Amino acid sequence: MLRKTYERIDSIGRAIITIEAKNVHNKELAEVIYPDGKTAFAQVIALDGHKVTLQLFGGGFGVSTDCKVRFLGHSVQVGFSDDMLGRVYAGNGQPIDGGPQLVSDMTRVAGPSINPVKRLIPKNMIRTGVPMIDVFNTLVRSQKIPIFASAGEPYNRLLANVATQTDADVIIIGGVGLKYDEYHYFKERIEEAGSKSKTIMFVHTHRDSIVEGLMVPDLALAVGERFALQGKNVFVLLSDMTQWSDYLRQVANAQDQIPANQGYPGDLYSQLASRYEKAADIEGSGSLTILGVTTMDDVTHPVPDNTGYITEGQFFMKDGYLELFGSLSRLKQQVNDKTRADHRSIMNAMARLLSEAEERVKAQKFGSVKDEYSLRLLDYRKTFQRELMDPFLYLELEDALDLCWDILANHFKKEEVGLSSDLVDAYWPKKGEFKILKLQNL
Repeated sequence: MLRKTYERIDSIGRAIITIEAKNVHNKELAEVIYPDGKTAFAQVIALDGHKVTLQLFGGGFGVSTDCKVRFLGHSVQVGFSDDMLGRVYAGNGQPIDGGPQLVSDMTRVAGPSINPVKRLIPKNMIRTGVPMIDVFNTLVRSQKIPIFASAGEPYNRLLANVATQTDADVIIIGGVGLKYDEYHYFKERIEEAGSKSKTIMFVHTHRDSIVEGLMVPDLALAVGERFALQGKNVFVLLSDMTQWSDYLRQVANAQDQIPANQGYPGDLYSQLASRYEKAADIEGSGSLTILGVTTMDDVTHPVPDNTGYITEGQFFMKDGYLELFGSLSRLKQQVNDKTRADHRSIMNAMARLLSEAEERVKAQKFGSVKDEYSLRLLDYRKTFQRELMDPFLYLELEDALDLCWDILANHFKKEEVGLSSDLVDAYWPKKGEFKILKLQNL
């Protein structure tokens, strides 16, 4: 169908233009034609009668009233194929790895979520190789959960490790506002670990257009849904959703929308939810799981505050460690009684003893910790932090559980840990015969 070309642009703003047009729908893709014949893409973001507002993917630089606009009759699409595995794409869906562009089996971006009737109750664990996740806050297929971290924390390094250690069939990484060294770290880590054949990357760097950054989660999730419908278990890793929200705020301000809390648009919650709700375990097909990074100064910031109401728990990263207290996987009870007989009990025992140790740390400041049991609790806390809280130490779940037993046996007597005699008889290590814990590290 021949589409009409509009030759008059009424106004030009920061990555925003407005024109008068008819028969245009929201989110429709348009082509901006420059006087020299070059083209760029834009997307309809607001309609007011015949007044149409478009977002320019490449920003407003170089756009003039001499440009023409042609609407394409469809929303943003991305090609889909199994050949996408191992590829790297920009925030506009175009390949940046030197490979061919996909133009077949076009998939709608930012479409509706999976029908709730077709969703299954989450029941299967996703292994990450990170003890603080696998043992204490087990991740479940189809879960949506963020990592809350300050801006300087090594959260992208953690995501890269999870991408190379998970047992998911397909890993999709969506990077928003990445620095070049962060992008190359993702790429090199995946190649070194031999995970490239099951990984797809959508990369937006801090130098690229903010509109392309806004598209990254939608591209990653659209492709992830297609693989999930093929029966694959897909793991989508998004970083950083606070940066994405900041881009959303910039666009809203450019449209002169009435700002809400801290200048963010009033529909911030809905915007975040429409992405996170893509997570699903699909009846008769595969699953899509989302792990996103939310950088913050404190949890009252609008982005983590809204995110916490949408997602099923959170991981807290502080000083390079994953915290036990404050982190929570609300779905872990669905799976941690099916992994190994001691999983749930050892998790609870370790957490209870660590809580006791934290109380002794507070008391120690007043010089009131002198008894032998309290000193052992303090030593246990140091060992726990060193052996389990480092998110960059890889351990299979079974080895991590064995390590927990080693740590308990090294610091406590059998009757002090509050575990059943059946479990103690089955798993308590014999004296000096630790399976994982290295004596030289004690």
